[in-house]
Amino acid sequence: MAGVTTEAIKALREKTGAGVMESKRALEASSRNLARAEELLREWGLARAAKRAGRVAAQGLVEAYVHAGGRIGVLVEVNCETDFVARTDEFKRLAHDLAMQVAATNPRSVAGEAGADSTAEEDLPLLEQPFIKDPSQTVQDLINEAIRKLGENVVVRRFCRYELGAE
Repeated sequence: MAGVTTEAIKALREKTGAGVMESKRALEASSRNLARAEELLREWGLARAAKRAGRVAAQGLVEAYVHAGGRIGVLVEVNCETDFVARTDEFKRLAHDLAMQVAATNPRSVAGEAGADSTAEEDLPLLEQPFIKDPSQTVQDLINEAIRKLGENVVVRRFCRYELGAE
């Protein structure tokens, strides 16, 4: 389709972090509608994330985060497929954001069943919680976005949260 401008591609890339050709394809498929192109990129990313879910994620890192004047500390293990990706700034930022999420919300588990009548954030598993920096997306959405950008499976393996005086 003629008419997809480099400015539109650049704007979409800046908003989503998608590649040039992927951005161009989304703009063409959406008839140059930027909002619809973003939505398409998100859908395509979810499909890719589902395909990668079965791949072994044995590399990664353990991120430590200490908050509130040293009163709360968190260790979170986040895994990916290769040590190359584990060393990227994007992956490190994701691990840090996940550790901050655990410190702020004190989830009981990574994934699983929330209580049927529970609406408290701390009763929701980590992956189902609204992300503290952008409540319009869940933590799982954040991870799916990282999978799309990094091109590898990403898994939150486990976490441990310590708080002074808490049992």
